[in-house]
Parts: sequence; C-alpha cells; structure tokens
Amino acid sequence: MATNRSIILMSVGHACVDIYQGAVASLVPFFVAERAYTYAAVSGVVLAASLLSSVAQPLFGVLTDRRALPWLLPVSSILGGLGIALSGLSGSYPMTLAFVALSGIGVAAYHPESARLARMASTGDHAAMGWFALGGNLGFAAAPIMVAVVVGLGGLQLSPLLVVPALVGRVLCLPVLRALSAAAPVRSGSAVVERTAGADDTRSFVRLSLAVVCRSVVFVGLSTFIAVYAQERTSGGTSSGTAALFVLYLGGAVGTVLGGRLANRWDRVVVVRRAYLMAVAAVAGIVFVPGPALYLFVALTSAGLYIPFSLQLTLGQDYWPARVGTASGITLGLTVSVGGLVSSLIGRVADAVSLQAALVPLIAMPALSWLLFRTLPEPTALIRANDG
Repeated sequence: MATNRSIILMSVGHACVDIYQGAVASLVPFFVAERAYTYAAVSGVVLAASLLSSVAQPLFGVLTDRRALPWLLPVSSILGGLGIALSGLSGSYPMTLAFVALSGIGVAAYHPESARLARMASTGDHAAMGWFALGGNLGFAAAPIMVAVVVGLGGLQLSPLLVVPALVGRVLCLPVLRALSAAAPVRSGSAVVERTAGADDTRSFVRLSLAVVCRSVVFVGLSTFIAVYAQERTSGGTSSGTAALFVLYLGGAVGTVLGGRLANRWDRVVVVRRAYLMAVAAVAGIVFVPGPALYLFVALTSAGLYIPFSLQLTLGQDYWPARVGTASGITLGLTVSVGGLVSSLIGRVADAVSLQAALVPLIAMPALSWLLFRTLPEPTALIRANDG
C-alpha cells in the first residue's frame, strides 16, 4: 500500500513538472500572434528550454548516483514553473529565452532522481513504471489546456498564473520525501541489488540512446509545430492547433500505460520495435493526409512514440545497472537536445519553403529507431535480481 501511494504521488508530481515541458510548445502560437515571432524564432525558444534541460540531466544523474538528493524534487518543481510563469512578462526575446532555459534546468534537476526513486518503489514492475511515466504524459497533455485557458483568455501578461502546478507539485513532494526517509535502509539494500545484478552493457546502451535520439527528433519537431501545422491543414483557428497538441500529448498518456502492460506480457524490445513501425505510417499520415483525419494520425503517432517511453527508461537502467541515475539522465535528457536542435532546423526550412516540406524528413526517424532496436538484447539480470 505504501509503495502504491508513493508511485501515485510521484506520478502526480511528475505531471506537475512535465506540464512545463508541454507549456513551451503550447506557448508557441501565442508568441507568434502577440510578438510576431518567426518559425525560426519560436523553434529557438523550444531549443532554449530543451537544450539546457537535456545537457544538465545527465549531470544531475551522475550526482544522484553518488548520493541521494531527494530535496531536488521540490526545488526543481518550483524552478520549472517559475521560468514558464515569467516567460510571458517580457517582450524581450533574450529574456524569454533565459526564462524558458531556467524552466528547463528545473525540469533537468527533477527527472534523474525521481526516475531512480520511482524504479526502486516499483521494484522492477514495468506497469508501475508506466504509471510513473504516465504522470509526465498527463502533464504534457494538460499543458495546452492550461495555456489556452490562462494565456488564451488574458494574453501573455497572465503567464504568472502558470506557476500554480509547480506549487502543487512541491506540496505533493513532502509526503513522498518523508516516506523515502523512513525507508532509507530498504533503499540502500535495493541499491546493492542493482549494483551487483550484472555488468554494464555500454554497447547496447549507446544503441538505445541513438534510438531515443531519433524518437526525440520527431516528437520535439511535432510538439513545436503541430499546433501551427494543424491550423494550416484544417483551415482552423488557434483552437484547432490547441486540439492537435492536446491529442499528441494525451495519446502519449494512453501509449505509456499500454506499453507497460504489453511489456509484462512480451519482451520490452519486441514491444518497442512494433510501436516504432506503427509510428512510421502514422507520421506519414500527419504530413500527407489533409483535413480532420490529421487528428487520427496525431493520436496514432503519439501512441507509437510513447509506448516505448517508459520501456526505454527501464532498458537504459538495466543496460547500466551500476549507474541508474546517469542512465536515467541520459535517456530522459541528453538525447532530447538533438530533438531541440533539429526543431530549429525544421523552423528554418519552414520559413524558406513550407512547413509541410520541413516535416517530411520526420517520417524517417521512427524507422531509424526500429532499425536500432532490431538486434538489441532484452536484459534480464536486473529483473531476476529484483524478482528474487
């Protein structure tokens, strides 16, 4: 019961943090409308949030491998919300970049330690880790609605109200930290099991990371531009773009839970491979199929990209059992920086040619992830150690 309560609280806390990752993309149409930012400019805003976050996450992972840093959870929650809350107050482009970068650092500080603690609380159960990851997906899904309600009704000047989820997340951290403190001896014992379960498989971890990079390219690219693209393809207003972004994030919530359940029946590697094959066809549908059918393909793309999400996290931890925090930081963070860099390139191509043409190369990304997963082994040492 205590384990389930911890996982639930951590899942909700995860949502309160990841809502700010989704909020960056959700603010893009409002930056375009109120500040006349170009595609390249708004992709730069997304890059500022993702790049610092992605580079910093492995560093925080190294720190959490050396010692427990549970206080990072409430502190990082506040930083993540504060940066986004301030981003709408200044018309200065450099200040906007600085504020979203601050939010990115907060997100970076949160994920490695929370992922490590969630893995310990789940005792290796893929479905439990899926629930933890689900919280982040729900945060992403809630971001377009939150931004649409606050900023859509009152403009960017009301962005300080966006700090509310961060305050909620900080409060929810407190009972989790108390429970972790009480279970410190258990945690230490779990760490011993992890470190003695098997040797690091760096070759497989590198291939996994490359696959996650490809996934991040298509997901960050779509997150950045799907709202504007949906308006173009459906001839709708801002609400049509918000709906597309909501479907992209909500479909991820469904995919994450489904991935955990499927992995308890089949190998994680097999499940991830099949999901990426589905994503190839779904992304092609987004790019080439016009009209309302776009939303169906957005949902399928989201599921195809998110079924692997929590599975890739635990695979990374199992490939590097002696460096769980670092593995979490890399799979959740460093790989995403490439997605942010490519989204900037997509913005430049869209300004020069068209947004549709700029999105075409994204079809190849899940195909590359599938190729990288074709011969990856399913690690079993850590699972047996935890189950035993």
